[in-house]
Amino acid sequence: MGRTQSGEEGPNFEPGVELHATYTLFAEGCRGSLSQQLMEKFNLRDGIQPQTYGIGIKELWEIEPEKHKPGTVVHTVGWPLTSDVYGGSFLYHLGDNQVAVGFIIGLDYTNPYLSPFDEMQRFKTHPKIRPIFEGGRRIAYGARALNEGGFQSIPKLVFPGGALIGASAGFMNVPRIKGSHTAMKSAIECADAIVKAFGEDAPAVLDAYPAQLKNTWLWKELYKSRNIRPSFHKGLWLGIAYSALDTYLFGGRAPWTFKNHTDHDQLKRAQKPLMIDYPKPDGEITFDKLSSVFISNTNHEEDQPCHLTLKDDQVPVNTNLVLYDGPEARFCPAGVYEFVDDEAHEGQKRLQINAQNCVHCKTCDIKDPTQNIVWTTPEGSGGPNYPNM
Repeated sequence: MGRTQSGEEGPNFEPGVELHATYTLFAEGCRGSLSQQLMEKFNLRDGIQPQTYGIGIKELWEIEPEKHKPGTVVHTVGWPLTSDVYGGSFLYHLGDNQVAVGFIIGLDYTNPYLSPFDEMQRFKTHPKIRPIFEGGRRIAYGARALNEGGFQSIPKLVFPGGALIGASAGFMNVPRIKGSHTAMKSAIECADAIVKAFGEDAPAVLDAYPAQLKNTWLWKELYKSRNIRPSFHKGLWLGIAYSALDTYLFGGRAPWTFKNHTDHDQLKRAQKPLMIDYPKPDGEITFDKLSSVFISNTNHEEDQPCHLTLKDDQVPVNTNLVLYDGPEARFCPAGVYEFVDDEAHEGQKRLQINAQNCVHCKTCDIKDPTQNIVWTTPEGSGGPNYPNM
């Protein structure tokens, strides 16, 4: 902590802490930056299908009391997305007249003009949804990537001196949009394996952890749901039809396993017919990105190195802007990336990174078509501060 924008030690600099342990468990959540490094260093993804992701965008509303129905749960699929895009919504009536509404979009979408944030806003304009929020007020906003690869994308879980647990390993039941129970179960099994292994002869690699996990309900649950998400690669209607067949006829035990694909290389080249004309926000039901970031309570110390790094500073303009019309400005739900006029080169653009806006969703690290953006951890305590989210 305490480094300045230039990377030098500032007046409040504190060196990092070294941790020494027999086993270190990594539970960073989806697309953890340390977990990604570990997978690369120890080849934990060798022979494993690629992880695929979605972005979930969520708002918390306070609605009129007469419209509030505690315990009501609504899920939808499709609209306003086209049938080639995987996604859908959730709407939960909580206590105190509060409603959580969210929209999840698979990050393997192909249209470079699609904006997950604007699709979420457009969803709220549906005639069955809009009346719920009319007269209410939006009180919180947030976004986060989630694992969608399922069973066939689980990496090797152990390496010398450590293990992956929870969403760092991708234990997400995608059809149920649920991963807390599997995350806790993986931690329980890992802790149990550690307790049994402790002693002078503790093995460097905790092989007992994955061995135990494979004999639990977690492994069976994820195996049964493994083909649901990839069945939507052929579109919404075929995905729904296959999912019904797999669930009710095969019971998740079909004698095949569908493959996953990476998300970043799915975008088509930019062309006019693909452009999407999103309606302007009305400030009552639909909103812009900056006013949304404001109620996420996001904050970062400004005098620190930018935590959103580029492998090559030229790629955003010379490749992404030319081929895909700058998708960074659209796939980010927080207005972090902007293509602005380059004052030093008349008639040209440059990528401006507004790192202060970052809500730590990790979408840029996943969806950048050239994999040029690398999300790193900012200074401690920086980021969103979600109330009741």
